[in-house]
Amino acid sequence: MGKKKNIAVTGGAGYIGSHAVIQLIEAGFDVIIIDNLSRSDQRLLEGLRKISGINIPFYKIDCTNYSQLEEIFKDNQIDAVIHFAAYKAVGESVEKPLEYYENNVLSLVTLLKCMQKYKVTKLIFSSSCTVYGEPDVVPVTEKTSMKRANSPYGATKQMCERILEDVQPIGIDAVSLRYFNPIGAHPSGLIGELPLGAPNNLVPYITQTAAGLRDHLTVFGNDYNTVDGTCVRDYIHVTDLAEAHIKALKFIDNEQGLHIFNIGTGVGCSVMELINQFEEVNNLKLNYVFGPRRPGDVEKVYADPSKSFEGLQWKPRYSIKEALQHAWQWEKNIRSVKQ
Repeated sequence: MGKKKNIAVTGGAGYIGSHAVIQLIEAGFDVIIIDNLSRSDQRLLEGLRKISGINIPFYKIDCTNYSQLEEIFKDNQIDAVIHFAAYKAVGESVEKPLEYYENNVLSLVTLLKCMQKYKVTKLIFSSSCTVYGEPDVVPVTEKTSMKRANSPYGATKQMCERILEDVQPIGIDAVSLRYFNPIGAHPSGLIGELPLGAPNNLVPYITQTAAGLRDHLTVFGNDYNTVDGTCVRDYIHVTDLAEAHIKALKFIDNEQGLHIFNIGTGVGCSVMELINQFEEVNNLKLNYVFGPRRPGDVEKVYADPSKSFEGLQWKPRYSIKEALQHAWQWEKNIRSVKQ
């Protein structure tokens, strides 16, 4: 049996990163977590220890800091990197564009410099369906032309993908996974989405409203050209999304260049459909109101995931209803809600 591969996971204490860490360990990889905890919480690291039964190496550093990041590469034999570390809220990026450009783009550039110096040639990049902007046709394929992004967040992901194209001549091979909308939590209920302050994403706002932390949920816009006037998205269970990174690592092992895959279910679901499913599956009633449209939001986008089904040999296993059950279980665990 060969030596275990050592995977550095930036943003590994965050929502998607923590779920990927568990999948990596279960798939037989060694993992190093790099995270500055600016958008995360120590509780996710504790959850990781409980699920995995091991004390995963953790470095509390900022990926925009070259000297600190380089120390990790110097001290560890790293075989590949999964790069999650980024700010990710569309609405916040409209309010704080410079913070998003500085953090999201500079962290990738800094990471690539370290990879080049220490001859680490394989990278899995956390991209987003926001790179498509407001698409003319849905579902979107990887060949759908990228329009101007609707938000600075989307623009940073477009820029980062361009950077990954441009580093091909220096020998860094990458898979860029364009996520659609991750929801849910680990089935154990020990890790999940844990926003600091008011959530920017829909499902934690739903679960916090159900738990009584929020008076009501605001649905941003009910006058879109969709089935019920609310935005349509492709919601995917976070554990399924995490699994795609394991498949991508195995794929890039034998490939060169930049490869792009949509990671979604291929099914569009409106905000109101999601709310109704949450109420049904968890036997709850939510207090919600309609508000104005939110700057940066796209009307509807969902994936054609057939390329990832074939190329990565990956398919989602969980339904939206299961994701919403797991999300509520996680919320109850962290709030000690009795139901």
